[in-house]
Amino acid sequence: MTVVDTTGEFLERIRSYGSLAIALSGGVDSATLAKAAVLVLNERAVAVTAVSELLAAKEREAARGLAKAVGIRHVELEVHDLDDPRLTANDEERCYYCKQGRFSKLAAWAEQAGFRYVAEGSNMDDRQDYRPGMRALSELAPRIVSPFLAAGWDKARIRQQAKEWNLSVWDKPSAACLASRVAYGLALTPARLAAVETAENAARSFVTGQLRVRCHGAGGMRREKRA
Repeated sequence: MTVVDTTGEFLERIRSYGSLAIALSGGVDSATLAKAAVLVLNERAVAVTAVSELLAAKEREAARGLAKAVGIRHVELEVHDLDDPRLTANDEERCYYCKQGRFSKLAAWAEQAGFRYVAEGSNMDDRQDYRPGMRALSELAPRIVSPFLAAGWDKARIRQQAKEWNLSVWDKPSAACLASRVAYGLALTPARLAAVETAENAARSFVTGQLRVRCHGAGGMRREKRA
């Protein structure tokens, strides 16, 4: 049976890390982590957003807004994801290569800047899906920590806490990076990723809820709407 931290226990868990660099993506998970870190670590916490062609401009802006709202120092770190040919080949291990490269750079930055750990927002629900990136994160331990997994929190518990802390993203639909929109086997290129982002931005004013545009190469793009 999984033991689930109370809010107080979770904050003590965050405090125990001493200092944290929060991998801030612009979603509810990382925003809740950032809020918790500010509450107990103050200036010993920083939010770091990994910036590359895989990050939609709207999510980058969301991360900036969240950091300001939470009151945490915010750093944007260029990670050049597409420099890795294993990643751009876009096979089923894509997420592994992305997380391996990206969080290695985040950990190196954090160490140089004087932060003991990098915290990321994986939760208990993530264990139910195919997520090769989680394997990469476990290989980078102990520099990379996953407080929600350690606390036994799932997405519903995170959303509950975010709502209690009045975070605007408490009910924000889950989002994935632009690479997830491109079918396996199609090379990840700046042009393909930009086309997906442009298509989603054009369709978003006509759709409520979660929206994702899928790139299928010669077959074109397909819009998926999720409530």
